[in-house]
Amino acid sequence: MPSPQEDKASTPLLNDYPELERMFFPATQRKWALQLLHLMGWRLQFNGMPGPLGVAIVYPHTSNWDFPIAMLAKSAIGVQARFMAKDSLFKWPVFGPWLKSLGGVPIDRTQTRGVVGQMVEHFATCKARGEMFWLGVAPEGTRKYQAGWKTGFYQIAFQSDVPLLLVRFDHGQKIIAVDQCIRLSGDMAFDFARMAKAYEGVKGFHEKNASPITPLVKDKS
Repeated sequence: MPSPQEDKASTPLLNDYPELERMFFPATQRKWALQLLHLMGWRLQFNGMPGPLGVAIVYPHTSNWDFPIAMLAKSAIGVQARFMAKDSLFKWPVFGPWLKSLGGVPIDRTQTRGVVGQMVEHFATCKARGEMFWLGVAPEGTRKYQAGWKTGFYQIAFQSDVPLLLVRFDHGQKIIAVDQCIRLSGDMAFDFARMAKAYEGVKGFHEKNASPITPLVKDKS
């Protein structure tokens, strides 16, 4: 059974961080997860994580199936990617600890510094402590079609000065590709155009629900 990093794409990949050593996680890889993905017809392309810190966006997100498949991919790779969830969810018995074990990070939406401010602060703390922290985000913020992407992920990555990993969740070819990363310039139009190019041809489970890769107008995330 091939390891995830052996199943690589043949096309040129975006890598704005060639100076960062690519990280692999053989000690925490779960072969059963990779085998289960293969049994389900999925292939995993993994070219290593660009350093210990970053934001990973997953697109497109159009189905309830995306989350369990993403959890399998995370286990197959061995990385402890995290995701944001309302802090109230972690207060539930059994469910709260289970959510945390999956990688959930509690977010207090009542705080004045907002979601972006909380995550930027968390990245700064991890940098200072030399800790690994990869945050996974579905930029659409919903499985339903909307006019664009929420931009909270962009502000978190740019303000934290960390790589943005572009995870392609292609139901058309049944490929999960974790192999491209970009350095955000601060020019949102330019950066979104690069992202759109990287995701060109990728299909969601419900194709019509995939949102266009453009900043959502009047986004308040």
